[in-house]
Amino acid sequence: MSALPSEKIDAVIVGSGAAGSHYAARLAQAGKRVVILEAGPARPNDDLVSSMLWARRLKGGGAPVLETGKGTVGNGFNVGRGVGGSTMHHYAVWPRLHENDFRVKSLYGRSRDWPIAYADLQPYYDRVQEECGISGDHLAETTRPPGAAYPMPPVPVSEQGRVVAQGFAAKGMKVSPLPLAVTSRAYKGRPPCIWDGWCDAGCPIGALANAQTIHLPQAEAAGATIHPDTEVVRVLTSADGKRVTGVEAMTKDGERVQVMADVVVVAAFTIQSPRLLLASATPQHPEGLGNSSGTLGRFVTSHGAAPVFGLHAKATTPAFGAFGGQLLNQEHYDDKNAHASSGAFGSYQWMIANALKPNGLLGIAPTRPDLRGPALTKFMEQATQHMITMTGVTEDEALAENRITLSPRKDALGVPLASVNYTSSKASLALWDAAIAEGLEVFRAAGASEAWNAPRAPMHIMGGTVMGASAADSVANSYGQTHDLPNLFIGGAGLFPTSGGVNPTFTVHALAARSSEYLVKNWDSVIG
Repeated sequence: MSALPSEKIDAVIVGSGAAGSHYAARLAQAGKRVVILEAGPARPNDDLVSSMLWARRLKGGGAPVLETGKGTVGNGFNVGRGVGGSTMHHYAVWPRLHENDFRVKSLYGRSRDWPIAYADLQPYYDRVQEECGISGDHLAETTRPPGAAYPMPPVPVSEQGRVVAQGFAAKGMKVSPLPLAVTSRAYKGRPPCIWDGWCDAGCPIGALANAQTIHLPQAEAAGATIHPDTEVVRVLTSADGKRVTGVEAMTKDGERVQVMADVVVVAAFTIQSPRLLLASATPQHPEGLGNSSGTLGRFVTSHGAAPVFGLHAKATTPAFGAFGGQLLNQEHYDDKNAHASSGAFGSYQWMIANALKPNGLLGIAPTRPDLRGPALTKFMEQATQHMITMTGVTEDEALAENRITLSPRKDALGVPLASVNYTSSKASLALWDAAIAEGLEVFRAAGASEAWNAPRAPMHIMGGTVMGASAADSVANSYGQTHDLPNLFIGGAGLFPTSGGVNPTFTVHALAARSSEYLVKNWDSVIG
């Protein structure tokens, strides 16, 4: 690993996940001198191990996040600490947001609007899917908004997928191949997936698109340097408070260092980015950097996961396939009031036929915590061969009171801990209930001898550094450029004004592609 620069550079990027790696690649390829600072350790793909114990190493870590309120955003499950960030344990389910997701306030009088429309992101979705590789069928995926065909054919469908698809058909609903950023064939030097169902433990062969497979190698090839075990504790500003000048960080050896740069990109995890900006307050920015609107830390959202399980007479070999699933259903997605009669609001989708291992965090055994001894043994003997499952992703309303603040408690480096106050709205909880009821009906229609569901769990974290059209009600503009400090940019799902009902990583990349392009084209005006 190279030494940190002592002289001023062009850009310092905080975080090496989806957004940070994408920014790094584009800026370095444009000839900028780029340094990436990552709080966690380096774990090259060659060192990844397909085991349930290893998968836990890729999650959590770092300073604890305090959670209050009636709900939880599940930081420990969602966060990633190490080079590549949470992309190292993500499931590569890459659907697009729909057109109505960008206008929730205008169309429905709820949540917020995005400062851009789907049409603004479409070319970047298309560009990213060609670069990273997505397997799917855009014609069969009739609910998908306009865009280019996927560059790879769909992922294979096992007996588990076929069984669940029959349940949807019996209910008069359609399924289509799930769009996965996983290689269904050799693609741009990456081998095809072997479908062994270990996506959450990282992908040592590079079949899954993550930061270490795609953008970090590009960044390094263009001259960017990555510095693991280097935790940024403060973003630095000029004496007049009008610009950022770099960052202060702590190395693994306990050395406090400064990296000075013309541009700072904060692309830490959703909770850590606002934490860092709040902790970087100055006399000119007493409430934190980029917070003249008072929205920094607010409008945190978290998809409600709706897991449904069943047992079927047919052998379904549930341990194999992709962890994200094989098939997709977005039957009601474009009607956010489809379940309004029950008080529900929002969109949701089904990810069908997820790979399941016998135990572990999302394994078969934990789905039946009520069983012990011989009853559990009998269940496992059947379930490991005959299980079916799917997971709903349900939209979460964006509420100002769901927010990240700083705790009086501090971590070992002296930075105040993040405290998240989060409670889902009644409409979001009712949407989850409606999805679960539908999922159980589908499984019964598929011929399941038993069907059950797990409790609501948090899946993905968005918001906290929301984008908007005005400095009066948002932290950043549509390019992730903070309204208050023109050379401070933000990357990641924290920019999302609303959650939608689809997995966020594809949109994180599309936003980073659009924003980094803007930054390169407007470099001189940005740095002043």
